[in-house]
Amino acid sequence: MSSSIQTIPLLNLALAFIPVIVVIVIIGKWQLGYKNSIYAVCRMLLQLLLIGYFLTYIFKTESALIVVAVLAVMLSSASWIALRTISIPRKNLYLKSFFAIFIGGGSLLLLMSQAVLNLVPWYLPSYLIPLAGMIFANSMNSISLAGERLEAEISRDIPYEKARSIALQTSLIPITNSLLAVGLVSLPGMMTGQILSGVSPLIAARYQIMVMCMIFGSAGISAAIFLTLIKSDLKKLKS
Repeated sequence: MSSSIQTIPLLNLALAFIPVIVVIVIIGKWQLGYKNSIYAVCRMLLQLLLIGYFLTYIFKTESALIVVAVLAVMLSSASWIALRTISIPRKNLYLKSFFAIFIGGGSLLLLMSQAVLNLVPWYLPSYLIPLAGMIFANSMNSISLAGERLEAEISRDIPYEKARSIALQTSLIPITNSLLAVGLVSLPGMMTGQILSGVSPLIAARYQIMVMCMIFGSAGISAAIFLTLIKSDLKKLKS
């Protein structure tokens, strides 16, 4: 298989924004607040351009301290963003969100990088940072969905234990759908990227199995920890 990946010319890349513009127009026509979507797209573009240049340097580093610092920034950002769907002030829940992602996501990152992959050195940035990104992002989304749903159920006077179960189930819908669809409906990002770069589909499948296990585990554990920790905050809100 060829090991080269086609470079996308900037003009061709601009064509990818056509469906984005279509969706933003629809959002505007339906009066759903198109400014937030424009902000999100612009922020995505800026962040990815910056991280592209940044990772070029990071992947060449031989300093474990730099890699740990990058992981700390990723973890801190994910913990903050995860709370955007919850009405309780973020400052009240930030440490709980951070702890949930740190335990739920950090433990999975440690397991996959040091036990499954046996990275040498242990902080190998070209592996550790992308894996951490997938883990922290899925933990973040899971907490966000779980927190929003738990708050909604509690507001309907649903008992906490039942509301917690509903919230956890809701938070796992996206990843559960991915587990059911992978290989049948979709080829996930890591597997597709490896195949495009010339890696054998059989080897790519092994990596994707690892990825699906780690994002399911990190999402479920992080959400469960967070839902347990915010019980007292919901009681204060209800009272």
